[in-house]
Amino acid sequence: MEHTQIIRDVQQSLLAMQDLSYRDFQAKLMPTVDKETVIGVRTPQLRSFAKTFGKTAEAKEFLTQLPHTYYEENNLHGMLLGQIRDYPEAIDALDRFLPFVDNWATCDLLVLPVLGKHLDQLLPEIDRWMASEHIYTVRFAIGLLMRYYLEEAFRPEYPDRVMHVCSEEYYINMMRAWYFATALAKQYDAILPYLTERRMDTWTHNKAIQKAIESYRITPEQKAFLRTLRVKKSI
Repeated sequence: MEHTQIIRDVQQSLLAMQDLSYRDFQAKLMPTVDKETVIGVRTPQLRSFAKTFGKTAEAKEFLTQLPHTYYEENNLHGMLLGQIRDYPEAIDALDRFLPFVDNWATCDLLVLPVLGKHLDQLLPEIDRWMASEHIYTVRFAIGLLMRYYLEEAFRPEYPDRVMHVCSEEYYINMMRAWYFATALAKQYDAILPYLTERRMDTWTHNKAIQKAIESYRITPEQKAFLRTLRVKKSI
């Protein structure tokens, strides 16, 4: 089947699942995405389609066709990457796709289980992606440290990697804050000095505290103490 026909068929399948009210809701959450590129497909439907489509030869061809036109095509691409079982293939596929990720939702949807089976090999890739100039590549890298390296694989130096990411980009700093809030829930004693010693910029510091206080995994006593660590913004 021709490349263009595969793309047309995928787009027709996605448009057949369109929910316009959901599109309007979704578009409001993604100010970096042109609303005209959002079809409005609910995630469970898209996952079901990806599960079936991923078994076809056309799916492999679809992954070579970048950039995509629609937001949902990017999400479908990410879901198909999640089906890859070969680690080197997964890294190569991510390197091709990450530069085209243009929003937080597609970025955070990217979950490749095979990565979790190669944590030692993955660390250099995380460092490489974290040094990228592309917003969502950096966000993805921080998300990997949060997903895979806050429990048994945790090392005290890993939070430093996130702390040392210097950016004025909202979607990077929001992920940094999310990382530290999650880290507080899983490695409280190791992470607390980042706040008590004010090692981060004020915005990320306060946002991490806010998100931690909203978490059910933080005890009431911990939340009470974290509230005392908020930094007042200078006027």
